[in-house]
Amino acid sequence: MIKDGKRVKIEHIAMYVNDLEKARDFFVNYFGAASGAGYHNKTTDFRSYFLSFGDGARLEIMTRPSMDDAEKTPARTGLIHLAFSVGSKEKVDELTARLKADGYEVLSGPRTTGDGYYESCVAGIEGNQIEITV
Repeated sequence: MIKDGKRVKIEHIAMYVNDLEKARDFFVNYFGAASGAGYHNKTTDFRSYFLSFGDGARLEIMTRPSMDDAEKTPARTGLIHLAFSVGSKEKVDELTARLKADGYEVLSGPRTTGDGYYESCVAGIEGNQIEITV
């Protein structure tokens, strides 16, 4: 129960990846993430980085030995995509074109959706769906 009119906010989202450094570079290079220092638990060989974005949102990327890496189909249960607002239609177009030129598959768009969003969807790092919107 929330008291005193305080709102709950998502503190961070976490995702496992196979190549931690490549995933960190992806979010830093394409979405302007600031990376914290890496963490390494020497007992379990768990490794992670917290990535911070301009509005205070954070993404924790993690890896460990022997992970299950099931196929990432678009219509599955669980988290399906990460959405990034880049500020304008032109920036959506530019970033989508840049990702495509760098070899990432554009799944849809850029386009205006039925509910009025201007967006594109890209199969980003390790096939995880990334939505780019105004």
